[in-house]
Amino acid sequence: MASPHLNWLIIRNNNAFIKKVRNVKQPFSVEPNNLTNRSSFRYTGLVQRKTVGVDFAKDKKGFVLVTKKPKSQRKPIKMYEVTTNKHRGARRSLAKLRRTLVKTNYRKDLTKAALIRASAILKSQKQPKKKSKAKKAE
Repeated sequence: MASPHLNWLIIRNNNAFIKKVRNVKQPFSVEPNNLTNRSSFRYTGLVQRKTVGVDFAKDKKGFVLVTKKPKSQRKPIKMYEVTTNKHRGARRSLAKLRRTLVKTNYRKDLTKAALIRASAILKSQKQPKKKSKAKKAE
């Protein structure tokens, strides 16, 4: 398999996931396992040997951590490892995510971006509080 840098040079300007917008210097990307949705070598999920992705869970409760196994590059079915984090509180889920990425030395540079994305997902799943109507005193 070719090096990630060579693959990036080939696909950086033209691929199916790029969304180019006028007057924006760096194009957006909608590829899987791209945490920031920016088209850059650091965040791309297509050419890196190790990638991290955070997505919604299927039941809309919690988030899913998707990591790529570097040894399974040529086996597409076995390439990704999926871990589901259910709602047991946002702090607990985010701490577990941080531990998973940092202590296993799996792309430490993407830890902050993964935490930001997971936090945004958990925040979007939070139910809005119902406002109680205050009674007027006369």
